[in-house]
Amino acid sequence: MSYALILSSYVAASRVGGMAQALALARLGFEPVLAPTVLFGRHPGLGPPGGGAVDPALFRGVLAGIAARELGPRITLGITGYFAHPDQVRAAAEALDALREQSRALVLVDPVLGDEGKGLYVKPEVAAALAAELLPRADLITPNLWELGHLTGRPVETEDQALAAARALSARVAGGRVVVTSAPAGPGRTGVLDVSDAGVWRFSHGRVTHAPHGVGDLFSALLGGALTDPAGPVDGETAVRRAVGGVADALDAALARGRDDLELAAADPDLRAPLAPVQVETLGA
Repeated sequence: MSYALILSSYVAASRVGGMAQALALARLGFEPVLAPTVLFGRHPGLGPPGGGAVDPALFRGVLAGIAARELGPRITLGITGYFAHPDQVRAAAEALDALREQSRALVLVDPVLGDEGKGLYVKPEVAAALAAELLPRADLITPNLWELGHLTGRPVETEDQALAAARALSARVAGGRVVVTSAPAGPGRTGVLDVSDAGVWRFSHGRVTHAPHGVGDLFSALLGGALTDPAGPVDGETAVRRAVGGVADALDAALARGRDDLELAAADPDLRAPLAPVQVETLGA
């Protein structure tokens, strides 16, 4: 049995953050282990969320309890997402170091910092801690376009700017791989840029004008899940294609049902065999 360690938010009634990732990864055959950084009732974008941040000491206690279960050798995937306090980030870094000593788990850092039009929605000290502590421990990171700009201090309005920023950021990532979501991809399309020493690829699909919350969280889970799939890991290009298609299918299903939330427990769509057409283009080395 493969386990996935998720260090992120728990939001009870919205399919976002670590809760969404746990549901998606369970469907892929992982046993999810979620250490929550916040306990909310709903997504803050919908209004007062209820609940609040997990005290850093309590978060460390949860991590200690997880460590006591001695699951390390069976954890094949570690994902970090939303943090509410810099001490949580430092505790996460220590947990990842301990995990590295016990397994060869893939570490995916989703730097949940902010978004276009909203700006930074974590404390500046959280953003600084994440950049300092987690990027050097990540095999790959999945920033959105705004987060890419924030982490590099560069403008990233065009694809060329995004590629330059991603190449610069890759030098600060242990595994050297930066997968940028919400990237420019032409009229009516949204894209993902995959930048690493192996090359540069653009993945794109039709743009959705009103997407439910949690799309980035789902993408990170599907990408990490594909790269470490208990049924058989897939190569990097196939993993990104599958994650992009899986997100597009989930969006289509939510919109078709008139939902304002992703529905991740149902067997449809198939997260391993998405139906949405994904255009893949090589952009060079």
